[in-house]
Amino acid sequence: MLSRRETLFTALKAACGISVGAASPLGTLLTGAAAAETPARPPREWTVPFGAALRDGPLANEADYRAAVARHCAQAVGEGGLKWFDLRPARDRFVFDQPDKQLEFARANGLELRGHTLVWAEVMPDWTRTISQGEAEAELIRHIETVMSRYRGKIRSWDVVNEPIANDPASRTHLRPSIWQQRLGEGHIALALRTAARTDPQARLIINEYDIEFVGDRFRRKREAFLRLIRDLKLRNVPLHGIGLQGHLRADLPVDRDALSAFVAEMRSLDLEVLVTELDVVDDKLPAATDLRDMMVAAKAYEYLDAIQAAARPSAVLSWGITDKYTWVPMYFKRSDGLPNRPLPLDEAYRPKPLMRVLEHFCGARR
Repeated sequence: MLSRRETLFTALKAACGISVGAASPLGTLLTGAAAAETPARPPREWTVPFGAALRDGPLANEADYRAAVARHCAQAVGEGGLKWFDLRPARDRFVFDQPDKQLEFARANGLELRGHTLVWAEVMPDWTRTISQGEAEAELIRHIETVMSRYRGKIRSWDVVNEPIANDPASRTHLRPSIWQQRLGEGHIALALRTAARTDPQARLIINEYDIEFVGDRFRRKREAFLRLIRDLKLRNVPLHGIGLQGHLRADLPVDRDALSAFVAEMRSLDLEVLVTELDVVDDKLPAATDLRDMMVAAKAYEYLDAIQAAARPSAVLSWGITDKYTWVPMYFKRSDGLPNRPLPLDEAYRPKPLMRVLEHFCGARR
């Protein structure tokens, strides 16, 4: 009779073609994490900082949530709070309540808070739709100067520009439509980075992007467009310190290991650090069985992180949330069987899943 572990390994191979031996690195991680019944003790040290995105409601109201972030993380980033929609309800008004509270929590618990984000096409306040070209440039500069000045020396890493490439680029120069692209053209990216560097010369300036890791023509075109943009910025000596790879992984899409590794190697050749900024695994098309699904989620993350590390060790790895209790995934990828999604390192009861063991492996957790 097959053991429970052998049965899971057999099911894993049947479901997604991954052959895992019990003594292999991935097999050890999957079975070790799957057996965990209680939250792991806090890592005393991370070789690569691990962190998670903070959601303001549970951060304010749930002690278990705060304890889980403090227990497992070395870094944090706000899901919201520093986006234009949150900060700028009116043109003449800045509201810093959310990021101030995030920073207070981070500093009280010894965490580094990352800044997300200064320039993005999405969730813009309505008043920005009517600004002219000249007003757009002035507002972009004022926004970056005001926000970064407030957190100078407190937030040391910023996603200055988020998701600049079109979702399905028709060419290597196809950027995502936005108020900034419409009013200022591609020059708004260099403008934002130069303003950020001038405002806080010690800050690490990052461009953040998604969907560059999968097999397929759309993803290849997106990698090529992203690479073209980065090379152009570097050639023009625009201040840029790193690239954020979001890592919203689709369990049904294969990772293009060679292409991802080559992209990371190219970034390092340009003297840019590489961060994983929003890691999770969308599990809407995975089997219902919890043990098997958790193993498949962890295996997908292992595949992704292993491809990155084959070219360079990332300078940080952050998941987009810490617990399945609070995740964006069911908003767009709700399971047809009605079961809750399980895309994150901890389950709804804050117990570590196989994904957490994979993260500890790649981030070099020491206890």
